[in-house]
Amino acid sequence: MAGSRTYRCRAIVLDKTKLGESDLILTLLADDGRQVRAVAKGARKPGSKLAARCELCCEVDLLLAHGRNLDIVSQAELLAAPLGASPSYTLLSAASAVAEIARFCSFEDAEDGFVFPITERALAVLGGAAGPLDGAHLDLVVAAYAFKLPAHLGYRPDLSCCVACGDPAVSHYSAAAGGLVCASCASSIPGAEEVDAQTVAWLRALMGLRFDELAAAPIEAPEATFLLALAHAWVAVHLDARLRAFEFLLGC
Repeated sequence: MAGSRTYRCRAIVLDKTKLGESDLILTLLADDGRQVRAVAKGARKPGSKLAARCELCCEVDLLLAHGRNLDIVSQAELLAAPLGASPSYTLLSAASAVAEIARFCSFEDAEDGFVFPITERALAVLGGAAGPLDGAHLDLVVAAYAFKLPAHLGYRPDLSCCVACGDPAVSHYSAAAGGLVCASCASSIPGAEEVDAQTVAWLRALMGLRFDELAAAPIEAPEATFLLALAHAWVAVHLDARLRAFEFLLGC
């Protein structure tokens, strides 16, 4: 019976919140796709090894004990630190945006075998698993993740033709309308953003290419920033949430 009170969990750390004088509440993405919230007691005390093993975006092997409201971290072993020992300001900003989206797209007691591996891979590519990334490619990978994960949940943009009339000649993008629209329909859609043929091609690439392929694709920084803004509009509208880390990344 005593053994039933504890369980092991491999997870990615998505968020940390201070609790009391020395504790932390960890928001975790378990390897079965569930979101788990657990208390790491004493993690903020000087010299605590627990805090170092549970940094943001790290992959950890945890021994958790069932609690009344939140589970309790009994042990933690670091499995992978995709961002490295001392991530740069831009890398940490990009990874925080990915973790934030994962937090809004995962749920307690709702297993989903897709969420963990795509998040794990996105963080690995951001951290340089496919080679060091510059700011433009960090933005590109985050933008791709922001489209791919919500698409799995049912919020997939229509990038084949105008979402309103089916015209293949598209010239605008609207997150509220659901994807690309033609010039005629865009005139009646508030906030429709004009996009050129190159941006349309990139939007389709974000959905169709792997993170590793996007990390190696040539792109200019202004184009990547624009794509990131379009991706932010998509997740903000369809997840119906304010994504502060994503907003911060856009402002960097």
